[in-house]
Formats: sequence, structure tokens, C-alpha cells
Amino acid sequence: MAERMVSRWAGLAPYLLSVMRIVAALMFLQAGTMKWFGWPMAMPGGGHPALLSQMGIGGALELIGGALLLVGLFTRPVAFVLSGEMAVAYFQFHYPRGFWPIVNEGQPAVLYCFLWLYISAAGPGPWSIDALRRRSR
Repeated sequence: MAERMVSRWAGLAPYLLSVMRIVAALMFLQAGTMKWFGWPMAMPGGGHPALLSQMGIGGALELIGGALLLVGLFTRPVAFVLSGEMAVAYFQFHYPRGFWPIVNEGQPAVLYCFLWLYISAAGPGPWSIDALRRRSR
């Protein structure tokens, strides 16, 4: 009986991969909407970044990349690029304030970096536009 339950639970892994991608993308997308639209809260210090500033480009990546990951379109390359963005964010903005992510407030950047890296390898899961496109070929 336990083996059967484990087998059934393991069978849900592809769907849970999709759920993880969707939830993480919704969380990530908020960083972009905050920078560009001041929603769901304004950026610390107020205002919006200049489009071609580092913060503006980061916000665009988070907004567009988060939306693409949410629906699962071009998932692998987008996740790879966003993983790199989060690595840069960590080492440029957080790491100079201390080694430990709990101290330098870099935990989200580290988690997103490795989450997106994993998704770039694992793919989007079955609930995605990429999966629909693959089935229609």
C-alpha cells in the first residue's frame, strides 16, 4: 500500500513542476510590476527606473520573463536568462553587504537563481504553452 501511494505521489511530479513554475512566476512577476507600475506597492524611494538603466532592464526582464514563465512559453531559455539575472542581482547588490544571504537580504535572489536554473533544465511541465506546442507537432 505504501509503495502504491509513493508511486501515485511521484506520478504527480510533472504537474507539481508546472504548479511550482506558475506560483514562482507569479511571485517573480510582482518585482517587475512594482518597478514598472508601482503595483502592488511602490518601489522603495518611489518613482520608476529609467528604461535603459540596470534597474529598468531588470524590471523588464522580471515583467516579460515572469509573464512568459507564468504561461510556460519559451520556458527553458527564459528561465536560463532569469537565473543569470538573479545571480548578477545577488553578487552586485546583496553580496557586498555580507556573505550570508540571510544577512544581506539576498535569499530571494539566490532561491530564484537556482529555481530558474532548475526549470531551465527540467522544462515547464505539462501545464504550459510549450507542452501544447510540443503536442501539436
